[in-house]
Amino acid sequence: MKVIICGAGQVGFNIARYLAQEDNEVTVIDQSAELTRKISDTLDVKAIHGLASHPNVLAQAGAADADMLIAVTQADEVNMVACQVAHSLFEVTTKIARIRQQGYLEDKWANLYSRDHMPIDVVISPELEVARAVARRLQVPGAFDMISLVDGKVKLTGVRCGDDCPVVNTPLRQLTQLFPDLNVTIVGIVRDNTPIIPAADDHMLPGDEVYFVADSAHVERAMAVFGHEESEARRMVIFGGGNIGEFLAGEIETNHPSVNLKVVENGKSRAEQVARSLKRSVVLQGSVLDTEILEEANVSSAEAVVAVTNDDETNILASLLAKSMGAQRAITLINSATYMPLTPSLGIDVVVSPRNITVSTILQHVRRGRIHSVHTIRDGFGEIIEAEAMETSNLVGVPLKETELPDNVLVGAIVRDDEVIVPRSDTIIQVNDRVVLFAAAESVREVEKMFSVRLEYF
Repeated sequence: MKVIICGAGQVGFNIARYLAQEDNEVTVIDQSAELTRKISDTLDVKAIHGLASHPNVLAQAGAADADMLIAVTQADEVNMVACQVAHSLFEVTTKIARIRQQGYLEDKWANLYSRDHMPIDVVISPELEVARAVARRLQVPGAFDMISLVDGKVKLTGVRCGDDCPVVNTPLRQLTQLFPDLNVTIVGIVRDNTPIIPAADDHMLPGDEVYFVADSAHVERAMAVFGHEESEARRMVIFGGGNIGEFLAGEIETNHPSVNLKVVENGKSRAEQVARSLKRSVVLQGSVLDTEILEEANVSSAEAVVAVTNDDETNILASLLAKSMGAQRAITLINSATYMPLTPSLGIDVVVSPRNITVSTILQHVRRGRIHSVHTIRDGFGEIIEAEAMETSNLVGVPLKETELPDNVLVGAIVRDDEVIVPRSDTIIQVNDRVVLFAAAESVREVEKMFSVRLEYF
């Protein structure tokens, strides 16, 4: 597949990295000579210095025979015009644009992105996606990650093993014997920042971060098995009243009316705007690093604080300050990958990465075949893939132990009608089953082919 990526920032770089390692032909355009030089030196991609919305620059990038254009520059307008030019002049089939300005995204203007007006096939709003991701993590207290799959029937959950975790030092194969009626499959372990794809004889250690796929009805019990029986937050404080904070507060007001919510925003006019948009929440104007403001917000009795200002350092420091004052749990938005390895030792419970969330959202629309959703796990570890089994797939009709799945691909769950099946070596995948797999980054392309309609490739 030939893909043009407009924008060589963090999101553009990571999309290019994922697609290039899967043998796609990738061209990246950016106005920054420094960024284009960096991406050209680092990745096996073609890099072009120029403005992505200019027809001659897109022509130089090979738009005439491109399959897809992904526009993720810093400017919404450049992204929108790049899609328009790609459609009108080069007939690029699929166009994806990241749009941050909420004025472009109001429901009453939805017709703007139709084929007859501004033909953008997929519009990605990072702020909205991040707010939804934070809301998902709040649904499972004690989890640092949670992704809903197969229409909510299955969940991928990330959990840390504490010193008192009941199942540490237990070989994974024994977990089935210990909990025979628990529909859970462990698909990944991160130990000392090193990702591990687990085998049956592996075991978990205190400090490990564990990813498991489970029947949604069994998640609460699975969390208890890992020693996490935290109650859902009823008192919560959001640090930052930007788009993410406002979206999240609105989501909590709508879906969790029993939550006592406060929002702290530094800017006076912004705080007034957020206060007008919310119905029940209390909005306080002041710095999230001001202890008097935090006392007024009553963070000492908060069961969760969510730091989503536009500054990583402020989010980290505000989270630590709130926990030192008595807050039970901190969910912290961090853009820079540099800080990621430090967060567990600092005491931050959950890290939210806008970059990873945006990349995951875009990749869902890049994957081919009968793939319904894709979610990246950490940075470069792998992907959770939800796919539909087709008659042409070589996974159908034979026991899993006889399939040609790569060693670094694990089947986490199979959903047949409304039944969630925990895969065993003798399990047979049937046509139209929804299959949830974990695939290491280097094997994603192979999984994609397994679930493809053959005519797409021949």
